[in-house]
Amino acid sequence: MEKGTVFTTEERSQLLSNYRIIRKNLGNTLSSTDVRLVKEAIRKAQEIGCYQRNELGTHPVVQHLATARIVTEEVGLKRSSVLSLLLQETVGHIYPIDYISHHFGEDVAVIVKGLVKTRELYQKGAAVETENFRKLLMSFAEDVRVILIMIADRVNMMRELNQHPDSEFRRRVASEASYLYAPLAHRLGLYVLKSELEDISLKYLNRKIYDEIARKLNETKRSREAYIAAFIDPVKKRLEENGLVFTIKGRTKSIHSIWNKIRKQNVTLEGIYDLFAIRVILTSAAEKEKADCWKVYSIVTDMFTPDPKRMRDWLSVPKNNGYESLHTTVMGPQGKWVEIQIRTTRMDEVAEKGLAAHWKYKGIKDESAMDSWLNNVRDLLQNSEAKPADLMDEFKLDLYDEEVFVFTPKGELMKLPKGATVLDFAFNIHSALGCKCVGAKINGKNVPIKHRLQNGDLIEVLTAPSQKPKQDWINFVVSSKARTKIKQSLKEAESKEAEYGKEILQRRFKNRKIEYDDAVQTRLIKKIGYKTATEYYADIASEKLDVNQAIMLYEEMIKKETEVDLDARKAENFVVTAPTEEKTHKKEDVLVIDETLKDIDFSLARCCSPIYGDEVFGFVSSHGGIKIHRVDCTNATDMMTRFGYRIVKARWAGKSTSQYPIGIRVVGHDDIGIVTNITSIISKEENVSVRSISINSHAGLFEGTITVLIGDTSKLDSLIKKIKTVKGVKQVNRIDRN
Repeated sequence: MEKGTVFTTEERSQLLSNYRIIRKNLGNTLSSTDVRLVKEAIRKAQEIGCYQRNELGTHPVVQHLATARIVTEEVGLKRSSVLSLLLQETVGHIYPIDYISHHFGEDVAVIVKGLVKTRELYQKGAAVETENFRKLLMSFAEDVRVILIMIADRVNMMRELNQHPDSEFRRRVASEASYLYAPLAHRLGLYVLKSELEDISLKYLNRKIYDEIARKLNETKRSREAYIAAFIDPVKKRLEENGLVFTIKGRTKSIHSIWNKIRKQNVTLEGIYDLFAIRVILTSAAEKEKADCWKVYSIVTDMFTPDPKRMRDWLSVPKNNGYESLHTTVMGPQGKWVEIQIRTTRMDEVAEKGLAAHWKYKGIKDESAMDSWLNNVRDLLQNSEAKPADLMDEFKLDLYDEEVFVFTPKGELMKLPKGATVLDFAFNIHSALGCKCVGAKINGKNVPIKHRLQNGDLIEVLTAPSQKPKQDWINFVVSSKARTKIKQSLKEAESKEAEYGKEILQRRFKNRKIEYDDAVQTRLIKKIGYKTATEYYADIASEKLDVNQAIMLYEEMIKKETEVDLDARKAENFVVTAPTEEKTHKKEDVLVIDETLKDIDFSLARCCSPIYGDEVFGFVSSHGGIKIHRVDCTNATDMMTRFGYRIVKARWAGKSTSQYPIGIRVVGHDDIGIVTNITSIISKEENVSVRSISINSHAGLFEGTITVLIGDTSKLDSLIKKIKTVKGVKQVNRIDRN
């Protein structure tokens, strides 16, 4: 970047606007001295060229101020977080961290260190390499405000993502937002930002689905708003008659939330029964909050029939992140289900802004709500050897699951994931207690370690000194802390066993006067099917593998290697290509890979069955071949996040001259002749043929799977539209896997 040319005219306008709003949001917490020192730091950083515009072409100071606005306006953080954002580039280039600590405070220095770590790791490609990914999450876990700032920064980037011309970059950023930042936002109670991240991610990862849902929501917007208004009006009158002070509003669920319901319930958009929610926000005194919420619940359920299975009470026992609310779903007019959320103004601010608002009401020093979770995060990251995707799976188990509330013998309340067992409870208290656990007394009754806990259980853990962790324990614990500690204990035990086994083997080698070669032993271990040397030596120690047999195999390998024909060296210049299992697709339909390469053999992935016309990308497999996947493949997010360096661009060119097998799922009324009508439509289609048909009928409905050979997506879309016109057909959709 050229020195002296700092900001464009448009950027100056953005800076001034955001600066004014941030100063207003911070009030008197930001002093004139803070402002003067920060301006001086930014000027010095600009003079020596510290700032480099990001991938979107945005100046870092412009980006940081935009993020700071989100941090203060939508998250509720204050002075320390804003100063940390603006000072992060100056550390190491202009000022040492001690300067930051002395002039701005220790909390600013801690946050700055976390932000600097994350920036450095992203420059190394943290989303790809496992160790960097773990370090990234660890830097988040140092101070919860680092997580909140990074979430806000990602929201800011996602809002500007459409300005980036590279579709692969947009997909990678969107994938990471969906994969890492949305779950973290959910866990920290930032539900509004979490929904926004998920919606924008869906827009770039599965544009077709996003546009279809958005279009249908837009088409029904007027009727939906009219229904919400008609529902609210009588509720509003009844609440006013009872002397309550409140605001009431309706909202449609997010596009991503709707898409999740469509997938989980296997229904169309029209089949989702709780498409929108009504929120009642009460103005209540602190001592009357819960009573007023239950009063509203009573009034609403008197007016409309509730679904008892959909009642959620987060008033009595709030969520870990401080979320408090009362949810119920009632049958409204015209037989439509409506979700009602009841909370106070204070509860609503906590629900919107998460932990930052929780601290505001509890006192900024009271951050204990996160301590337990952050400790679990640190344990998991320090002890896990999992890949990034597996690591986030561990996170998600604790991030998304509902809780069960139980008591220790001393009456202390503990929260565990839903489905937690006695063993989860024991490990949650202490890892040593978990390792020795043999069962428990629950409400005075003896139960085994697999017993699943229920709300309100009083639990006393039973132990035995001879007890040791077992491999099958991992299969029935549900908390990441228990699973991590079990794996760690098993690994330690196996390592000790392996050391003993290696000693036995080497002693026998010495007794027989056989020279021990580590390289030969390593090749032998791999040849006879062991994944690690630890497993091999552990089997010798436990006598699963006889030590004499191990020595015999070693000697045979030495003998074979010494008898290798010397002429084999000449073969080093030749490469034998192993036959592929899948037939590669020859290119009458041209697939352009990496923008320039044509006529490269590739195979079509079975997991998503791409055909000509689908938006696709290439994935370089471990044996060097290229697999073609659809961009909305269920495995796409995982591949892009874990193996971004193996992704290559791909697009169809030319004309479709091949036929591809595609499954079509049809659901409808089991009427006479309906199957005949469907097959008749298919038979009339040019260059479309039926490969197989499978029909199942039940309770007046039929579900059929028809596999057809078809040329491209336009013909497939046309065929699906025609099948939908058949009388009695309710649902038609493409099946990914054939």
